[in-house]
Amino acid sequence: MDEPQLIASARQGDIEAYNVLVLHYQRQAYNVAYRLMGDPDGAADATQEAFISAYRSIRQYRGGSFRSWLLRIVTNACYDEMRRRKRRPQSSLDALYTEDEAPDSPALHSREENPESYTQRMEMQSAILDCLRALPDDQRVVTILSDIEGLKYNEIADVIGVALGTVKSRLSRSRAQLRDCLQGVAELLPAEYRLQSQS
Repeated sequence: MDEPQLIASARQGDIEAYNVLVLHYQRQAYNVAYRLMGDPDGAADATQEAFISAYRSIRQYRGGSFRSWLLRIVTNACYDEMRRRKRRPQSSLDALYTEDEAPDSPALHSREENPESYTQRMEMQSAILDCLRALPDDQRVVTILSDIEGLKYNEIADVIGVALGTVKSRLSRSRAQLRDCLQGVAELLPAEYRLQSQS
């Protein structure tokens, strides 16, 4: 994929070039939105809004990491949607599903996995998601972008529009809170990840 050429073409109004960019980034954009919002439908809506917004404003893109620029739009779309939902809470059919039954819920599957291992993995995944959702929004987003999506600190600073030091301090606080939260469900953690109690 010749990203600079596709961006240049999209800036000239080439919808096909922009669609190639969308196809390349849609999975990552959705994953960020899903982990921020915890709702598959809300994440899909926020991702769609972000891609529409990015297309409308692509002429304002001034270079640098296109992925960072796009993920900033995605996170802003998620924040807008979460604020809207707080103002007008709605009940959702998604609440009827458990985490592993939710439609389009991202999960890892293995054909060699036995039912007990599958159940343990799903419980662990649910515990991690619960701990992640318990974080304040500003800490959750840096954790998702760093530890799940693998962005570098300077990319995260670009995405969320804060100083590099702020990213590092938020990430440090979020990791400490996640560690403490997961200690509450330590029995779900594989033995190699459990903190050893000091006697």
